[in-house]
Amino acid sequence: MEKIVALCKRRGFIFQSSEIYGGLNGFWDYGPLGCELKRNIKDAWWRDVVQRRDDVVGLEATIIMHPSIWKASGHVDSFTDPMVDCKTCKKRFRADQLCEELGLKLESVETPTGKQFKLPAGAKCTACGSDQLTEPRSFNLMFKTFIGPVEDVSNVAYLRPETAQAIFAQFQNVLSCARQKVPFGIAQIGKAFRNEINPRNFTFRSREFEQMELEFFIKPGTDAQWHEYWVKERMKWYESIGLPASKLKPYVYKKEELAHYASACVDVYFDFPFGSQELEGIAARGNFDLSQHQKHSGKSMEYFDDETKEKYLPHVVEPSAGVDRIALALLCNAYYEEWAPTSESAGSAPIPAEHGKQPPAGFESRVVMRFAPRIAPVKVAVFPLLKNKPALVEKAKEVFHLLRSQFVSFYDEAGNIGRRYRRQDEAGTPFCVTIDFDTLGEKGPEMKDTVTLRDRDTLKQERVSIKELPARIAEAVK
Repeated sequence: MEKIVALCKRRGFIFQSSEIYGGLNGFWDYGPLGCELKRNIKDAWWRDVVQRRDDVVGLEATIIMHPSIWKASGHVDSFTDPMVDCKTCKKRFRADQLCEELGLKLESVETPTGKQFKLPAGAKCTACGSDQLTEPRSFNLMFKTFIGPVEDVSNVAYLRPETAQAIFAQFQNVLSCARQKVPFGIAQIGKAFRNEINPRNFTFRSREFEQMELEFFIKPGTDAQWHEYWVKERMKWYESIGLPASKLKPYVYKKEELAHYASACVDVYFDFPFGSQELEGIAARGNFDLSQHQKHSGKSMEYFDDETKEKYLPHVVEPSAGVDRIALALLCNAYYEEWAPTSESAGSAPIPAEHGKQPPAGFESRVVMRFAPRIAPVKVAVFPLLKNKPALVEKAKEVFHLLRSQFVSFYDEAGNIGRRYRRQDEAGTPFCVTIDFDTLGEKGPEMKDTVTLRDRDTLKQERVSIKELPARIAEAVK
């Protein structure tokens, strides 16, 4: 994991927010490659979940909404985590995470005022070993702010802790204009904010993050079949962006683990270097959200079914995914250390590196990010073989501008060709195109206007005509 974090900074995937001022815990900035990676994740989700379906439409709502929305949804009263402090070293922890690290189980009881927590015997600070811990107390995770110039209770607002509630609040407006019938979905991608007690594991648990959420509205009584459908769809989608089935695990909630309004929930887990953790939850939420907003707003959320001539509150299945967690999963999955031939033209394929050993003769170490081409930040890099030959540079820039009109492309003429290849390997670029003297026709007219196309994973190089390049790359990255 340390190597991945170092590569993320070195190659411009992810930086610590406000680093020059010592950083800000739980906040991360995405560099040139990182923001392209995130954009590709969101674009792939939007295309597959919204644009390629007839039964899903989109929404883009504000981050700050009427505070009554969060009262109705239960976030004001119950969106909390149990927090404990160490009296000795002053470290602060989430009580359930502390107990998990110690192999203990946090005790809880339901009371008239909500759930109360108690530390089990043997609980101690994982930082200093002290057993002088405060009793767990509830901590609301929503960030507060104020609307207008006066900072008083009447002007309190919240940064949204999830994107879903705006979909429920706008359900009737979308229904009236989108010409959809139940079953149908409303999707949204956007920022959310949670004042996490203990952000950790790089970008996995952050205070500012991005969600991709779908609320799929269904007829009551069809919850089980639609929930099963969306679990299968979401598992297939992760494989389509390059996460292998062997590293994905569905976790099916036991009945006692479900929220009181849910009939089923499955989490999609991924095997990170720091353990198996959640990427997405797919929950059958009944009509809890619509009924709460109907009750608190006084506005009807009912749907009139033309076929059955009945009114009802639709139920909902909610696949909710974290963009940042998916990006981290892709980074972890893509990272490989290999031994590659020192002369790629020799035709040898790379071989897995053996920990603690030196590469065999004729090979050298390389780090490569094996992103699926559709998700890779840069699709193709273009190099002139030599930067001091104007004819090569001019032709290389011509090819670069041709490809840049269709794909995210990169031009590089600095350093020897092998070093340029290695830089693109670490960026995860699937293809490199080299313009050499054959491209100019110096060795015969039959090679004129052909280039060397190099594959990131196999290191295979082949001559391809410039006219064929866009179609070849498009086929691989679709």
